[in-house]
This record gives sequence, structure tokens and C-alpha cells, in this order.
Amino acid sequence: MRGLAISKRRKQEMVASYRDLIQRHPGLILAGFAGMSVKALDQLRRRIREGGGELHVVQNRLMALALKESGLGVPESALEGSTIVGFAGEDAIAVAKAMVEVARQSERLAIKAALLEGAVYDARQVERLADLPPLPVIRAQLLGLLQTPASRIAGALASSVRQVMNVVKAYSESQAAAG
Repeated sequence: MRGLAISKRRKQEMVASYRDLIQRHPGLILAGFAGMSVKALDQLRRRIREGGGELHVVQNRLMALALKESGLGVPESALEGSTIVGFAGEDAIAVAKAMVEVARQSERLAIKAALLEGAVYDARQVERLADLPPLPVIRAQLLGLLQTPASRIAGALASSVRQVMNVVKAYSESQAAAG
């Protein structure tokens, strides 16, 4: 029995669609999903969407072609077997978290690799990425670090200005009392 053949035109459309997804999403997380139920995939898709990403089942050969045409690449092993790709928008950590949490709970999902901002990461590195705090928390922590020295400098300057003003005031009062 023959498999379902895809026309050349349809393949070109799929490659173009993959390229578009790659261009719109700076992060890709590839995973194997052999034996996952449609319900489990839908739940994962929903979680990834909540994190600002998209989840797509891809054809390995066509995805490899789209990556190559986009000037990117992943290890060949990442595009073997059944493959889904979590396309991450601004918050790659949220997509990584969703996929890694499901992979930790289910033997049916296995992280293969990730491509984030052009750099390739293996499954272990993706798991470490997923252990980071969410992006808004990281931003708040960074902002706090940046604001702390500035507030100290402002406090020190205000204190110095007050001291100078007190000296000038005391001098002017002493001149007024003497004169």
C-alpha cells in the first residue's frame, strides 16, 4: 500500500510556511512525540499558545529544507522520527517550560534540540532553560539590579547637595549675624 503522496506544489507551500514560522519566531524547540494522543498534543498546543508560541507537527525533510533556506541548521538527529516544533515568540522560556514539563510527565514526548536566536542547544540545555524563572520575573530582577545603583547614586548626590546647602546656609547666616 502506498503512503499519501504530497504534490510538489504542496511541498513548496509547506516549506514556505515553515520558513515564515522560522522568521516570525526567534526560537524553535524540537521534540519527538511518538505515541502521544491527540488530546495530549492539543493540551500542549494550548499551553504553548498561552506562552506566546505555536506548536506544529512538521515533516522532517521539509523542515530541514526550510531551515537551510533560512540559513539555519540543527543536528540531523533532531529531525528524525515524528517531530513537533514549538515555535517561541518573545518568551522562549515559556515554550521550553511547557514542552519540558510535558516531557518530564510523559515518556511519549522527548526534547531533541532547540534553536534560539541562531544558536543550537541540546536537550539537556533546553531543560536548564526551562528551569529559569519566567521572562517577566527575569526582566523585573534585571530592572531591580539596574535601579539599585542609580538610586544609591541619587541618594548620595542628594545627601552631598544637602550638606553643601547646609554649609552655604550656615556661612550666609554667620555673615548676616556679623554684618
